[in-house]
Amino acid sequence: MAGAGGSLTRRGLRGREAELEELEALIASVARTGSGGLVLLQGEPGIGKTTLLAEAASGARAAGFSVGVGKADELHHIVPLSSLAACLLHGDQPLLSGDALADLSRGHDQRIWLVERLAEAIEARAGSVPVLIGLDDAQWADPLSRFALKQLPTRLRTSPVLWVLTARREPAGPAEEVVAAAAGNLPAVTVPLGPLSGAAIDQLAGDTLGAAVDGKVRDLLDGAGGNPFLATEMLAGLRIADASDGLMPPGLVVGVRGRLSSLQPGTLRFLQMGAVLGRSFGFHDAAALSGRPTVALIAALEEAVRAGLLDDDGDHLVFRHDLLRQAVYVDIPPSARKALHREAAHHLVSAGHRPIDAVPHILRGALPGDEEAVALLRRAADDVLPVTPGLAADLMTRALDLVPSALPLRFTVGEQTILALTRAGRHREALTTGDRLLAGRPPLEAFGRLQAALGGTLWNMDLAGELRRRVETALATGGAAPEIGARLAALRALALSRGDDLVAAREAGETALRAATAAGDREAHILALSGLGEIAQNAGENAVALERFAALSAIDSAFLPEEIVAHLHVDDFESGERLLSEAADRAGATRQAMLLWAQGQHDLGLGRLDDADAGFMTMERLEDEVQVPVQQVNGRVIRSRIALLRGDREAAREHLVAARERLVAKPNPGNTAAVRFLEAVHAEADGDIGLAVDKIRQVQQEGPFMRWRLLRDWVDSAIRMALRGAEHELAEDLAAQAGAHAQRNAAVPTARGIAAQALGLVRNDPAVLEHAAELLKASPRPLVRAAAYADLGQALLAAGRKRPAAAALAHARSTFAESGAHAAAARAQRAREESGAGGRRAAAKQRPVQGWGALTASEKKVARLIAAGHTNRSAAGLLVVSPHTVNTHLTSVFQKLSINSRVQLANLVTALPDS
Repeated sequence: MAGAGGSLTRRGLRGREAELEELEALIASVARTGSGGLVLLQGEPGIGKTTLLAEAASGARAAGFSVGVGKADELHHIVPLSSLAACLLHGDQPLLSGDALADLSRGHDQRIWLVERLAEAIEARAGSVPVLIGLDDAQWADPLSRFALKQLPTRLRTSPVLWVLTARREPAGPAEEVVAAAAGNLPAVTVPLGPLSGAAIDQLAGDTLGAAVDGKVRDLLDGAGGNPFLATEMLAGLRIADASDGLMPPGLVVGVRGRLSSLQPGTLRFLQMGAVLGRSFGFHDAAALSGRPTVALIAALEEAVRAGLLDDDGDHLVFRHDLLRQAVYVDIPPSARKALHREAAHHLVSAGHRPIDAVPHILRGALPGDEEAVALLRRAADDVLPVTPGLAADLMTRALDLVPSALPLRFTVGEQTILALTRAGRHREALTTGDRLLAGRPPLEAFGRLQAALGGTLWNMDLAGELRRRVETALATGGAAPEIGARLAALRALALSRGDDLVAAREAGETALRAATAAGDREAHILALSGLGEIAQNAGENAVALERFAALSAIDSAFLPEEIVAHLHVDDFESGERLLSEAADRAGATRQAMLLWAQGQHDLGLGRLDDADAGFMTMERLEDEVQVPVQQVNGRVIRSRIALLRGDREAAREHLVAARERLVAKPNPGNTAAVRFLEAVHAEADGDIGLAVDKIRQVQQEGPFMRWRLLRDWVDSAIRMALRGAEHELAEDLAAQAGAHAQRNAAVPTARGIAAQALGLVRNDPAVLEHAAELLKASPRPLVRAAAYADLGQALLAAGRKRPAAAALAHARSTFAESGAHAAAARAQRAREESGAGGRRAAAKQRPVQGWGALTASEKKVARLIAAGHTNRSAAGLLVVSPHTVNTHLTSVFQKLSINSRVQLANLVTALPDS
C-alpha cells in the first residue's frame, strides 16, 4: 500500500492519499494493539470504494493478516448469510469451510448461537494472526449477515480483527446500523469518499490514454463529476470512438453505452441475460435463460471479457462493476425483465438450486395467481425460518398477496403466514392477517386451523382471555380435524392457566393431553404439556410442574430452560447444573436467552450474586438483539434486588426505572406483580412503610398463583413489611399462604423452612424461627438461610438472649458476605454490635471502581483464563456458564482495567504479584 508520499499508479487510487493513509494507520493499530477496529468507506457508486477495499486487503495481507473479502449482491440480498459467507469462505486460508458454515444454518432459532460460533472461528484465527474481514457493498447485505455484523465487531473487540465495509450513502442503512452498534465499543471510523480533484482526474486520464490531457478531453471528463469509474469508462469510450472514427457521444454514453454499442448483438443479449441473473452468475444459467447451448455463446463470452465488461474466475462470471450491470439491465424493457426473472426462477429451481436462490427473481417476476411462485415462496420461508424469521414472514406475506382471495389455497397460505409473523415477533400484524382471513368466511376446517395458528400470537400478546374466547368458539363450531381440535383444546388449557380456577384448568389440560396423544400430533402434545406445566407452576405444585416440563423438554429440547428452573424449584440444583452443562453442548437447539434466564436463576439460588447479575444482563442483551423480550421485566426486578443486597442504591433505582419501562410493553399479571413487589421493597428501603404495605396489597390482588410465582422465596420480606406497618392480618395471610405452599411441596426443604420462618415472624417466636433455621440447613439456597438466621438473631435479641443471638447474627453476616450481599451483611453486623453481644468489626472494605481490585471473583476467574489463552467457549466450559456470560464478564474486565485487547490483559495478569 502506498502512503501519502508514495507512487500511486493503480487506477482509482489517484487523489486518495489521505484515505489510504488512514487505512494504513488502522491496519497498523490493530496489529500493534491486538484490539479490533471498524472502518466504513462510504460514497456514491464508482467513487472508488471497491478499489480502496482491495488496496486495504492487499496491504493487510502483506502485513501478515489473514484476509477474507466478499461482496454483497443486490439481487441476492435476501439469501441468509450469503454476504458474510463470501468473506469467510474465500481467501488463501478461509475462516470457515463450506461444510462448517452449512452446519451453522440448521436447528432451532439460533441467530445468537450462530453469531457466537462465527465469533469463535474468527477469534481462533485471530489468536495466531491479525484478521481483516472486508465486505463490499454492505448496503445490500442480507438480513442475517446484517444481524451478525451488528454483533461481531463488538463481540471480537478484544481480538485483532479489522472490519472494512464499503457502502453507498444511505441514512440509517445497513452499514450505518453496523457502525452505530459498534460505536463506543471499539474504534469505528467512517471515511467519506468525495469526488476526485481536477488534478487527480487529469492524472487518471494520463494513466489511461498514455498522453497529456488536452482541453477537449478535460471538458468531457467534467461530466464525470470527479467519479473515477465514470471517468475511466468515458476514457475507454474515447478510445473506442477514436478507433472507429465515429462521432463522440456526450456524457456517460461515451463510456458504458458507447462500449455496449460496439458489441455484437449476440454478446449484448448474453450480457442482458447475465444482468437479469445478478452481478455474479453462472455461464450455464445465462445460456439456459438465453435458450441457446453453451457452445454457441463462447464467442459472446470472450468478447464481453475482452471488452472489460465481465471477469471470469472459473466458477462464475462477474460484471466488473455494478454500474456496468445496471447499464445493461435498464436497457431491457420492463415487461421483458419481469418475464425473464420469472423464467430465471423456474430454471434455477429446475437446476437444483435452493428455493431461496430463486426467490429474488420471484419477487421481481411473479404475478397474482402464480401458484408455482407461491409454492416456491412457502418452501423458501420454511428453509429460512429458523435463522431469519423476519425474512420468512416477509416471504409469506408476499406469497399471501399472490393468492387470489377466491382460492381455498389462501387459507392454507394464510395459516403459514400467521405462524411466520408470530415467530418473527410481529404479533399485531399476525393478528390483523388472521382476522382479515377469518372475515373471508373460511370453511370450518380452515376456520379451526386459523384460530389455532393465532393461539401463539394471542398468548405472546398476553391476551389470555381473548385466546380462551376464540378457541372455545372454534371448538364449539366443530368441523376441525382431530389434530387441530387437540391443539385448540391445549390452547384453551393454556389460557385457563392464567385464570382463578386452576382445578378446572388442570382438568382441561389433562383432556387436551389425551386428545393430543390420540391424534398423534406433536404440536398439540407440546401445547398440552406446556399448559399443564404452567398450571402446576402457578398452583405452586413444584413436583408436578417438574414432571410436566421434563416431559416437554424430552419432546422438544427448546424447552430445556423450563425444566431446569423446575428442578431449582424443588431444590434440585445438582440436576439443574447438569442440564445447564448439557445445554452448553447442544446450544444450537436451545433458546439462548431463556437458557441464560435459567442460568441466572441457578446462580441466584446458590447465592452467586455477581454471576446472576451478569447472566440476567446478558439475557436482556440477547433478547434485545433478537427483539423478543420475554423475561426482561423479571430480570430487572431481580437485578434491582441484587443491587439492594449489595448496597448499590443507585443501580437498584436504575433497574426499577427500567423494569417499569419494560412493564409498559408487557403488562401481564405476573410482570405487574413483580414490579409492584419491587416498588414495595424500594419503599421500605426509603422508609415509607405505608407505601410498601400498599404495594404488597396490590401484589395480593394479582391472584394467588401470581403471588407464588413471585413470592416463593421472598415472602419473608413481604411479612416483615406488613409487621413494620402494623398490618398483622396481612402478615398472617402471607404466612398462611407460605404454610399451604409448604404442604404442597413437603419434600422441598426451602418451602418447609420458609413456611416455618414466616410463622415465626408472625408469632415473634424464637423457637419457631430456630426450627426454621434448622430446616433450612438442608436448603441449597444460602441467601434464604442467611435471612432466616438474621430473623432468628433479632428475635433472640428481643427476648434478651444475647449470646445465641450474636451467634445467629454472625452466621447471617458471614453467609450474606460470602454471597456478595454486603448491605445485608452490614445490617446483620450492626444488629450484633448494637446488642453489645459481639465486638465491633472493621467496616467492610469498599470495592474500588477501577483496577484489578475492582473485579468480582467471577471476573478475575474469567480474566485469568482468557489471559492464559482460553477462548470464551473454553473458559465457559470450565466455569459452567454460557460463552455469552463470559463475554459480559470480559466486557466489565476490560472497562475496569482500562485495556482494549487480550494481549494487554495477558501482560497485566502476568505482572500481578500472585501470578
